[in-house]
Amino acid sequence: MSKLATLPTTRDEDWRYADSGWLAAADAEALAHWEEIAVPAGETLVETRLAGEGVARLRVAVGRDARFELYAINAAGPYARLEVEVTLEEGAHFEFGGVTIGGGDNRQEFVTRTIHAHPGATSNQVVRAVQWGHATGNFLGRIEVVRHAQKTDAAQNFRAILLEKGASANAKPELEIFADDVKCAHGAAIGQLDQQAAYYMAARGIPPEVARKLLVQAFIGDAFVAMADEAQAEAMLERALAKLDEAAL
Repeated sequence: MSKLATLPTTRDEDWRYADSGWLAAADAEALAHWEEIAVPAGETLVETRLAGEGVARLRVAVGRDARFELYAINAAGPYARLEVEVTLEEGAHFEFGGVTIGGGDNRQEFVTRTIHAHPGATSNQVVRAVQWGHATGNFLGRIEVVRHAQKTDAAQNFRAILLEKGASANAKPELEIFADDVKCAHGAAIGQLDQQAAYYMAARGIPPEVARKLLVQAFIGDAFVAMADEAQAEAMLERALAKLDEAAL
């Protein structure tokens, strides 16, 4: 049975923002486990996940001209990490939408590794974080483009809203590109609610607490905008917004 030789620590680059106390007490065998998924050529698989406490690791092989979509909410604690490794065949697509949301001392992470192993594959990742109290939302996203994977088109976008001064967010985007005919981009922004928009809404008679919730709802909704099933997207959004009552918005 496979085991990690040693437990990871925050000195390891892929675990730099993790909860050091949780890692020190973790089970090496459990951390070595990967859930495996294969998407056959030409098919589409859409998955939704609610992250739980601890570390979950998912490895996905996406066949030629296939499509894999993963939408996830990470609202667990005290430490919750969803790690996803995706390998794309020619013409395949990976779509990821994730939301970390929570308060207290929770630390919530999405970690992705997207391997463009063949030409013409595409990927798009949108992650939103809403934290308050002393909570932390993290996104570590790595895109790898091998030498012959021409016509790759890959993008990552991370944005965080910190509702209170004690909250924090961390982004660690990485691009490793060995092909020359590619489009790869990443962006990250961390800040507070748009006060100008809140003022605009208040000037039109919308109570401040309602305005704040509407702004957060629109912000979170970005992560699920690619979902073709509107009812499913609405259900994911409602699950994420249910955590906001704890934020005393």
